Amino acid sequence: MTPEAADAPERQQLNYNPRWLSPDTLPTGGIMALVDRRAGTAAQTLGIAERLGEPYRLVALRWSGSAKIPWPWPTLAGLSSDSRHGIAPPWPSLVISAGRRSVPVARWLRRRGAKLVHCGWPNFAPSAFDLLVVGKHDRPYDAPNVLPIQGATHRISARVLARAREEWAEFAALPQPRIGLLVGGPVRGEGLDPGLAERIAAQVAGLAGSVIATTSRRTGSTAAQAVARALVRTPGGLHRWKDSESRNPYAGILAWADILVVTGDSVSMVSEALVSEAPLYIIDPGGLPKRHRAFIDGLVAEGQAKLFVETGLEPFTRTSLDETARVCAEIRSRGLI
Repeated sequence: MTPEAADAPERQQLNYNPRWLSPDTLPTGGIMALVDRRAGTAAQTLGIAERLGEPYRLVALRWSGSAKIPWPWPTLAGLSSDSRHGIAPPWPSLVISAGRRSVPVARWLRRRGAKLVHCGWPNFAPSAFDLLVVGKHDRPYDAPNVLPIQGATHRISARVLARAREEWAEFAALPQPRIGLLVGGPVRGEGLDPGLAERIAAQVAGLAGSVIATTSRRTGSTAAQAVARALVRTPGGLHRWKDSESRNPYAGILAWADILVVTGDSVSMVSEALVSEAPLYIIDPGGLPKRHRAFIDGLVAEGQAKLFVETGLEPFTRTSLDETARVCAEIRSRGLI
């Protein structure tokens, strides 16, 4: 199995060259990355595992019906039979996980000597984890093993953006300002409202020299068509989300955009955009959950982003925010690897 087989999102399938190892080549005491099927959750685990720069073993988690049970003790009961077979010796010294369903699996591995780094707040036994990486918007309480971060960890880095800038050098010819438009969709729903999608794209196009746009898994085909209509006369173009493909401009958009505009319904996309040094504007599409609003408010308060308004996009200075790098530095400083 390769990292791509873990169902990471299309926008993540870039040339990362991760140091992934098959189970039979993992040395005793290595790193194990538990990768959930959900795209954003998978990216949190993979982002840390890849950035540590050490060999790691990827275990793709597939769930049985029992995964719906909030298991309060260490167990593999929520895993499918195939996934249970993947949890086998040699036992790791460090396990990286994300999402509540992986919590009992990680705790089961702790009983076999592993230290635990987990992204998100667990249902049970937070003290069982050596490091909990929790978004500030989830209001984690203060504890020695809790590291609050802005947003979520992910697979975008300065190195990835530098490679993407070379790969997508064709974007340099686009008229400035080049606006990168990242369109998400409702956290739970049937895709973004097409009328809203078209209005957003039209507003951005009216302020841009060119627009390099991309949709996501949650945007929906009808909304993607609406974005394409709005951008038909604007230099640049729309990259429509697909399940898999060999060449994806997502990192190229982040690398070449003079200004980034992102819908606030995706914590993952906003977190990835923060690695760029481009001015970042966030669109509130309406109906955002409370935690998403708290995330956006926090970024605005820290000067990392501004809210999008129709009247204009003024450049402003901000520094790159790479929370995944900070997490990896914390893992090393605590002696977890």
